[in-house]
Amino acid sequence: MQENYQPLAIEQEVQAAWEASGVFNVSESSTQEKYYCLSMFPYPSGKLHMGHVRNYTIGDVISRYQRMLGKNVLQPMGWDAFGLPAENAAMQHGVHPADWTYENIDYMRDQLKRLGFGYDWNRELATCDPEYYKWEQWFFLKLLAKGLVYKKTAPVNWCPHDMTVLANEQVIDGCCWRCDTKVERKEIAQWFLKITAYADELLESLETLDGWPEQVKTMQANWIGRSEGVEMDFPVPGMAQPLRIYTTRPDTLMGVTYLAVAAEHPLALKAAENNADICAFIDECKTMETSEAAMETMEKRGIDSGIKALHPISGEQVPVWIANFVLMGYGTGAVMAVPAHDQRDFEFAKKYGIAIKQVIFAKDGENDECTEQAFTVKGVLRNSGEFDNLTSEQAFLAISEALEKDHKGLRKINFRLRDWGVSRQRYWGAPIPVIYCDGCGTVPVPEQDLPVTLPRDVVLDGSQSPLVAHPTFSHVTCPSCGKDARRETDTFDTFMESSWYFARF
Repeated sequence: MQENYQPLAIEQEVQAAWEASGVFNVSESSTQEKYYCLSMFPYPSGKLHMGHVRNYTIGDVISRYQRMLGKNVLQPMGWDAFGLPAENAAMQHGVHPADWTYENIDYMRDQLKRLGFGYDWNRELATCDPEYYKWEQWFFLKLLAKGLVYKKTAPVNWCPHDMTVLANEQVIDGCCWRCDTKVERKEIAQWFLKITAYADELLESLETLDGWPEQVKTMQANWIGRSEGVEMDFPVPGMAQPLRIYTTRPDTLMGVTYLAVAAEHPLALKAAENNADICAFIDECKTMETSEAAMETMEKRGIDSGIKALHPISGEQVPVWIANFVLMGYGTGAVMAVPAHDQRDFEFAKKYGIAIKQVIFAKDGENDECTEQAFTVKGVLRNSGEFDNLTSEQAFLAISEALEKDHKGLRKINFRLRDWGVSRQRYWGAPIPVIYCDGCGTVPVPEQDLPVTLPRDVVLDGSQSPLVAHPTFSHVTCPSCGKDARRETDTFDTFMESSWYFARF
């Protein structure tokens, strides 16, 4: 036995023997018990780092242990390969994103092999391969046929440098997570997956996750955010549509002293028509970060719209404020504010000198003063007219029934979960398989024409989406009527690819 371990000689020889014999390749026909171990695919950024080594070592240890127990272990490896870094690198270095990506894959594959991980390399895939994303486009068309996909104009986070939409999670301290450019709020047409249709099922299925930490299940439940409340209308004199809000605390309705709307709300835009100060405030709101964490800690600011709404029960006038803590993409883009019983509303009212009206009082003599902070717990109603002396629980029913009787509101279940916007205005992603025809409207690409592949001859200069600028990509024939039509030039968010490769094997 040699006194010193010689890794370069020994490991390469053993690894070559593993590869020659296919020791880690598995067959579906085996009679052994199956075990599937999948670690998250790496992004082919160029080189592995220690985070990769740690993560894939854990997965490999688990796989080897299960193999030693006699199981038929599948441990695949692949590459989560679409995304902005490849496109930005292409512009920076003058190479095509596909060339940059596949060169990095070749280098990183060699690194993984030298680390000695037991992967079935025969099953390797890259999510930028048309044979992979063909099925992603097929999934999308199936969802479209079932009404689980739709397109609408919506406020989004927009990176003016990368010229694309960003998810809330991709905005860090108000800037793009990739290039650190200040993010703007912008309204554009986007494709959405209707994940809210599964909100109840997602919530109920958490109870079936045996072995999951309770903390993780609680976080997931909070993210879905099921709530029971009342949706109601505040009429606005001179406006065709009332101001619609949703609240989980209808018992506090008689304590409303102002309403707050998002900067993109139609009522806010109307108020800005002849008011430079409101215009300036709305412009400021376009560049703020809208992630939940940022909204929680940012300074709450607003401006009086000068518009008054009418309380749905008392008929009293209620001032409408435009506030940076209300988002158009969440709920109706408007909220009722009860400063005496909500801390955010309390601080905002104190800052701008808005009235504070207490309508909930303690049941058991505890301190319910509202001079220094909001009294947020449930209790007994006072200063609430016909609803005086009801408990909060009784008032929930009584007030919701009164609103329903007068056709001014209804009880409703809401979720914090929002539909997933999957459109991106970049090149290096899977094309969205839709065609627009003046006569037929939105037409799905026929299944036999999948995959819709990316053209290679594109100009990557950062000025606009390369697919929009491409001379032929968008020019197609309508599959329904045969007339000239236009192909969708948006591509899928890269998380579309990574959301389903677990099912690829």
